[in-house]
Amino acid sequence: MATALGASARAWTGSAEVAQRGTTGLQRQGRIPAHGSLRTGRCRGVVAMRVAQRTEPELYDGIANFYDESSGVWEEVWGEHMHHGYYDDEVVDDAVAAATNGAPDHRRAQIKMIEKSLAYAGVPDSIDARPKTIVDVGCGIGGSSRYLARKYKAKVNSITLSPVQVKRAVDITYKQGLAELVNFQVANALKQPFQDGSFDLVWSMESGEHMPDKKQFMGELARVAAPGGRIILVTWCHRDLLPGEKSLKPDEQELLNKICDAYYLPAWCSPSDYVTLAKDLGLQDIKNEDWSEYVTPFWPAVMKSALSVQGLMGLAKSGWTTVKGALAMTLMIQGYQRGLIKFAAITARKPE
Repeated sequence: MATALGASARAWTGSAEVAQRGTTGLQRQGRIPAHGSLRTGRCRGVVAMRVAQRTEPELYDGIANFYDESSGVWEEVWGEHMHHGYYDDEVVDDAVAAATNGAPDHRRAQIKMIEKSLAYAGVPDSIDARPKTIVDVGCGIGGSSRYLARKYKAKVNSITLSPVQVKRAVDITYKQGLAELVNFQVANALKQPFQDGSFDLVWSMESGEHMPDKKQFMGELARVAAPGGRIILVTWCHRDLLPGEKSLKPDEQELLNKICDAYYLPAWCSPSDYVTLAKDLGLQDIKNEDWSEYVTPFWPAVMKSALSVQGLMGLAKSGWTTVKGALAMTLMIQGYQRGLIKFAAITARKPE
């Protein structure tokens, strides 16, 4: 997941498959199980009200439809990277300077997010040690996939629930001359179509928040990682519980419920929950860091783009699902301001 809060009409896709697809169709494609329930592994303090009313098939279908509808305008306004930007002093200073001309360089901040994640995980750049095989879990339209393939000259396999995103990713990748390095397919991150130990680098940029079973999700990331391979997970979380707390406060849960309703998210978990799952899987070199302060300018910038002429035209053509996503942007800002939502970077290494 990557995050995509723009809007586009279903007609933009030109895909009869998308217009006709329902839960049954997703099941036939093997993207979701025939029956499912919400599970969160060992996550504590999870949201359990309105979220729990959706089954896994409903979640997967909603996620796919959301990104089918919204990816087009997001790309038009923000480009190929469908995730937060990382605003350190260098990027912020450049953005402020550029703002005098009305064009802050938010796209540079998105590239900075990728580079910061790689550096945090200690992914080597040397020819003999750099990753040769990579999986991008929740690839969007392939921005990270192509960036990583180009940076490391690596083979990249990329998966998403959205057939519209796959089609667009393939088109862009072909035009950029990277078709021999990057492959895209519709697949479920909780049941990845790859053999054990396939990848030197397992990459998940803002897709973990969509996973209804965090334990299974982490298990799949670990399973497909090669011995010694690195795992990078950058995702939305709720705050860690304080000593003595057994759950989030009712008003915090209610705010997350509203966000979940808009973005087809299952129950949230905390960064420490992910760390616990990583330890349970026997992963090594586990690190966890809160990057919330470095993504502060992102959501206001997304709101501004949504209210631009270009964004409003996209919203006018979109369905209610995408409109709800746009309206929920203020809720995300509230969550960050209250310290409830955390933008977490988690890395680990699979034992040799």
